[in-house]
Amino acid sequence: MIRLTWVQPEDLVGHELRQAAEDGRDGREVRDIAARWHAAGGHDAPPRAGASEPRARALRPLAERLLDELAAIPSPLAEPTDLAAIIAATPSWPAPPARRVGRAEVDPARVLGAWQGRAAGCVLGKPVEKIPRQGIREIAEATGNWPLRGWFTAEGLPREVAARWPWNRRSAVNSLAENIDGIPEDDDLNYPLLALTVLERHGRGFTTDDVAAIWLDELPAGRTFTAERVAYRNLLSGVEPPETATHRNPFREWIGALIRADVYGWVNPGDPAAAAAHAWRDARLTHTANGVYGAMFAAAMCAQSLVATSAEEVVTAGLSVVPPGSRLHEAVRLAAEDASAERDFERVVDRLYERHGHLHWVHTINNAALVAAALVHGAGDVTASIAGAVAGGWDTDSAGATAGSVAGALNGGVPDRWIMKNALASSLTGFDGIGLDELAHRTREMMER
Repeated sequence: MIRLTWVQPEDLVGHELRQAAEDGRDGREVRDIAARWHAAGGHDAPPRAGASEPRARALRPLAERLLDELAAIPSPLAEPTDLAAIIAATPSWPAPPARRVGRAEVDPARVLGAWQGRAAGCVLGKPVEKIPRQGIREIAEATGNWPLRGWFTAEGLPREVAARWPWNRRSAVNSLAENIDGIPEDDDLNYPLLALTVLERHGRGFTTDDVAAIWLDELPAGRTFTAERVAYRNLLSGVEPPETATHRNPFREWIGALIRADVYGWVNPGDPAAAAAHAWRDARLTHTANGVYGAMFAAAMCAQSLVATSAEEVVTAGLSVVPPGSRLHEAVRLAAEDASAERDFERVVDRLYERHGHLHWVHTINNAALVAAALVHGAGDVTASIAGAVAGGWDTDSAGATAGSVAGALNGGVPDRWIMKNALASSLTGFDGIGLDELAHRTREMMER
């Protein structure tokens, strides 16, 4: 039988119980539900897998009931998802600029650099995705690449190290130094293409429904994961946004919305508020609360990165659109403070693991904090920023991509070592083989649409 990851009800209960513990729903009702689930043989959330054994299907009817019961228990945390409520909860919400920064005022090299940085950070992180922090370091040290300063390679890697820390099997074929031939397809690169498509088809007034329709038209279901796959399933079942983000979706605070947000920042240079509002419209299709804040944070950083002079300025702009009472705001603020005060980045990451090591490796909060720390500690340097985000060992390609977006924009390009053949592979219509220069041109066109 086919085991579809991330959508089977029996695979979601453990993740929803974990989500309940994170968002304050850890009272007697949730404990009773957990006891009923475990008594029936249900499992906790696996640390990395997306599907259980086929025999778990017998638990599906119970899983569906328990998911609905859990959804009926509200979180006590003051972390709104409605945009008006987010703005009301965010005293630092930036005022609109006196006038929009026009396309002619933005250095084209910065827009191209943003695309280059995103691609480089993504590809650097691809082969080590799902490998924990200690394994990434061992691989890099064994090949003379620590601290990280170049692509990962299997050449010269001792057999025992390779056996202990196997590469991501889908990515090693196109993202190791000896295998890179152009920019390989990845969801961290497909989603910016979809965001660009949304803007080109519907303009700056696009809606969440427009995003959903383009997904159904253009995005293969097999290219989605976690919250995006659940929302896709919900759309096909007739569930409409924003309920697509909440119906049996325990991944609604994971990183998926954050990786979709860059383009909304790039088309709003110097306007973090507008960028965040655009990202909110996209994110609410699949995410709530901190999952949405992560997208807004990333979009605001990308907006500021095209006009800023420092990484600290960019991270501050990102925080300006995140409610200060939220878990994400506190995590990013503390990460940036640590990165500013501590010279040894490994110690900064140690502190991140002390605070967030209990979270899933693709959660928004830990990864956003790591990106902020890598940017601040790297002082905008492209190599230091993407290397820090990848070596942190959580969602390596996603964190690397977002850090690369910002650092590439700040620097107006990336070092030659990170330049790949100018052809991006994609399963999205009209994009396979496209050059980053063409994407940068189209992005700049949308700044004044």
